[in-house]
Amino acid sequence: MLASAPGFRSLYGQREIHFEATYDDILERAYLPLPRGRVETDRQHLFPNLEDAIEGRVTIKGEEFFLRSDQGRHLEFSLLAEGISKLGLLWILIRNGSLPAGSVLFWDEPETNLNPKLFGVVIDVLLGLQRAGVQIFLATHDYVILKELDLRRKEEDEVVFHSLFRQKVTSDIACSSTESFLEIAPNAIADTFDGLYDREVKRSLGDLVQ
Repeated sequence: MLASAPGFRSLYGQREIHFEATYDDILERAYLPLPRGRVETDRQHLFPNLEDAIEGRVTIKGEEFFLRSDQGRHLEFSLLAEGISKLGLLWILIRNGSLPAGSVLFWDEPETNLNPKLFGVVIDVLLGLQRAGVQIFLATHDYVILKELDLRRKEEDEVVFHSLFRQKVTSDIACSSTESFLEIAPNAIADTFDGLYDREVKRSLGDLVQ
């Protein structure tokens, strides 16, 4: 959305176009100027990791978003990888105060188009926001995202894992919740990765496996 931002708000406000209101809401918040005063201290430590991940900071000229690199270059968001753009948007929302204590952040599949080496950065930032009073709903199909969350969380963090599944008898959608990663059940993600591991072991050992 940030890559296609110039002119979007005026077009969305005046014409019937096939975009959900979510996109307009995102841009409204992304365009917000910085709040007066300093950034809240419980968020300042989040910026270095994000800036290292995106290799710069986000700037706005008119209605266009740019990534200003450490070398002073300004790159249009349309030239950036999708995963970097998402981290850039997260940087903006934290920086301009759009995620205060008591707010809610929904993020569907943060792993999409994101380099796996940056998964840890994402989880650290989300845990930091949780500690600052932001409630976060994270949906994922990725084992590494789940395991990074399990390994990086602290004892005092408020993290609950929810597994959505369809009941065999009624076909209704049910939810199983737990605070322990090892107790997620059913866990299609872990089951799939366990299956891959078993097949790899069987291929490596060959005839030694009965």
